[in-house]
Amino acid sequence: MMFQYGIAHLTIDKIIKIVNGTLKATLAEQAKTQINACRHKVETMASGSKPVYGINTGFGPLCDVQITPEQTSKLQENLLLTHAVGVGNPIDKRLSKIMMIAKVHALSQGFSGIRLKVVERILYFIENDLLPVVPEQGSVGASGDLAPLSHLFLPLLGEGEFWQDNKIVPAKEVLKAHGLEPIKLQAKEGLALINGTQFILAHAITGLDKMQYLLNLADLAGAMTLEGYQGSASPFKEQLHTIRPYKGTIAVAKHILQLVKDSENIASHGSCSRVQDPYSLRCMPQVHGASRNAYEHLKELTEIELNSVTDNPIVLSDTEAISGGNFHGQPLAMALDYGSLAAAELGNISDIRSYLLLEGKFGLPRLLTASGGLNSGYMIPQYTTAALVTENKSLCFPPSADSIPTSLGQEDHVSMGSISGRKFNQILGNIEKILAIELMYAAQAMEFRRPLKFSKIVEENFALIRKNVAKLENDRLLKDDINKMVELVKNRKLIIN
Repeated sequence: MMFQYGIAHLTIDKIIKIVNGTLKATLAEQAKTQINACRHKVETMASGSKPVYGINTGFGPLCDVQITPEQTSKLQENLLLTHAVGVGNPIDKRLSKIMMIAKVHALSQGFSGIRLKVVERILYFIENDLLPVVPEQGSVGASGDLAPLSHLFLPLLGEGEFWQDNKIVPAKEVLKAHGLEPIKLQAKEGLALINGTQFILAHAITGLDKMQYLLNLADLAGAMTLEGYQGSASPFKEQLHTIRPYKGTIAVAKHILQLVKDSENIASHGSCSRVQDPYSLRCMPQVHGASRNAYEHLKELTEIELNSVTDNPIVLSDTEAISGGNFHGQPLAMALDYGSLAAAELGNISDIRSYLLLEGKFGLPRLLTASGGLNSGYMIPQYTTAALVTENKSLCFPPSADSIPTSLGQEDHVSMGSISGRKFNQILGNIEKILAIELMYAAQAMEFRRPLKFSKIVEENFALIRKNVAKLENDRLLKDDINKMVELVKNRKLIIN
């Protein structure tokens, strides 16, 4: 199977596979024809006397200054050099690769006016894992992600830096080692490279890929806590949710029923005197389901963006290049902020379930230890989840609600979507830790329900947890146990279906 840039429909699953090397991607002849045809249009406009933004004019507030054909190459080079003003730590190398893949797909659709030679050089970087160093801060998300994209493509000019064996190496050295000459950019090419939303997009893609697993893991953690608490499975019956048919709610209820199917432990207390469980158990379909709905919304918008052309101007003919706003990050910024809230809620309810298991009710010992007093048991890890939940709440402030004018007022409303994307991923990183601790608690609670058996999938996950973290009999250093649980989550080892 081969993905064709600029022609086929790119999905989150496909781009992750391209990054991982499990899906090959190519520039087919049709895409090359599209690129060349659009480039011809740009060259026609560049040689004319009519001012066309970004082709024979300056940029931003300097759009009223016309540039001669002789100055064109210097103008495009200056564009990348002056906009590469990012600060802070470098982003993950995978994000750089996703950005380049997404940019190639956009450029190959034939509306950006870039030369085939430049696209093929970016493809060389992708295919040879020449990944540029990109600082994480500096984008306001319109005219797209100017600063990070400038850093991403500086190596085309022989400027900037690459990653090499986790070390930062000057681009000049790497190009020389590969026998490559720096490229001299021509009319429109600098703009085509640095206008766009690929930084925001890469964070959305990375976050959604992680969130998909964490949504299912949250259901598993909740189901295992339900087993440990000996809660009721009746709130997950299909009939309850078809009369309030949110897709996410129905999916979660169905998933949790599958996770506890044929559980001897759940069946053992079907006639007990307890009328109902606390909301953190009983309302998992509604809470987890709302987060699933937000995930689906963000995924839909992200895949639209992934297959869109987001630079500026957009070249339509030999005489028309429209200077619009396809680079504006607002469509993703707002949805990313919604996604952040949805992710944070998974941690919020998980922390409450962990607290529930510590209370010492319904046959469970306080703090999940049979010898409390001398032993504190699992008292303290919930402090960590509480801290992470509050950190996530502080990260839920929506950057898309803010805007600061830039470029002498020419860019007077910006999306701040790059910050939304970064915060979304920070929250998800915290959720991994919160769910890891709940799963550790749930396994300990389940110890006190033996010799009753659990569902097949819960038993498999219990065994996997016990393979890495022993039952807590007496107090010990828990840091190592928590780290092992976090690794299980990060490496997606737990069985979610």
